[in-house]
Amino acid sequence: MFAEIQNISVYYNKSMAVKDVTVNVPEAGVVSIIGANGAGKSTILKSLLGLVPIRGGDIVFDGESISGLETAARVKKGIALVPEGRQLFPYLPVVTNLKLGATLRRDKAGIAESLEYVFQLFPRLKERLKQNAGTLSGGEQQMLAIGRGLMAAPRLLCLDEPSVGLAPIVVEQVGEVIKDINKRGISVLLVEQNAHLALGVCQTGYVLEVGQVVFSGDAEAIRCSEIVRKAYLGG
Repeated sequence: MFAEIQNISVYYNKSMAVKDVTVNVPEAGVVSIIGANGAGKSTILKSLLGLVPIRGGDIVFDGESISGLETAARVKKGIALVPEGRQLFPYLPVVTNLKLGATLRRDKAGIAESLEYVFQLFPRLKERLKQNAGTLSGGEQQMLAIGRGLMAAPRLLCLDEPSVGLAPIVVEQVGEVIKDINKRGISVLLVEQNAHLALGVCQTGYVLEVGQVVFSGDAEAIRCSEIVRKAYLGG
């Protein structure tokens, strides 16, 4: 496996956030983690990036344990996070927000190439280069957040609840963007409450409840499972 989260547990003070969770992401694959708000989905992504410490288990990326590495070192290895809530710099222009995604890179030609790809994905951003990020619509801000993540030249792009607060037509666009990113050979780990989006783009997925994986399998198996149909698909 390309990225392996192996039996990790995470606690906030004495409260368990996730317990004995294992998630595997194949190279050039799309994997979704589905669960309700507060299930521990975001915590898994934060642990992968080293933003929260794990208690037990291991995190392996491209065959190497990265559990002891700082966040910046993990980003340099090719893991990028598009955080929940976007966390843009609202008073800085679009172009500056994008370039901040490439902070750890030194390859000028590669950075220019990444920027061109972001504009190809999101032509609207090119039209609004000098506009402050805070003046963009919700959908445009999400596109900017994804674009900033791509500027890190990730091998694994982690997306934390990208559909939150977006109109259905924009959620569809996000789904198409994820497919396009994956076609370029970038692995994607998507955390989502929106099961329709998550299952529409992934090959395999995990269902998380109260910090534990309760079901996993390919997209079709998850779609057909009673637990998902009742809780997330209105079946």
